[in-house]
Amino acid sequence: MIEGILLQAAAGGSGWIQQLFLFGGIAIVFYFFMIRPQQKKQKDQKNFINDIKKGDRIVTIGGIHGRIAEMDEDTITLDVEKGAKIKFEKSAISLEASKKLADKA
Repeated sequence: MIEGILLQAAAGGSGWIQQLFLFGGIAIVFYFFMIRPQQKKQKDQKNFINDIKKGDRIVTIGGIHGRIAEMDEDTITLDVEKGAKIKFEKSAISLEASKKLADKA
């Protein structure tokens, strides 16, 4: 009985290489389909926020539409309907919604 177990263990010795390739393949697929697109999206968002200027029409993450009236280093003031002004952090600007506005214009 022990001899049978030892023979099975000796025959399965090359299985670790297959497992290594399997896990390596999973890691590569995970990187290209999950991590890389997320990093690209974050880079695009950062570039968009740095490129906005006074007078641009934007949409916040909360869905508020407005035109930039004033800008500071970290905050923006939006001019919304009927002269009302609201102050937001720059990080509250939505890239996706802004792309939609640019496509309509």
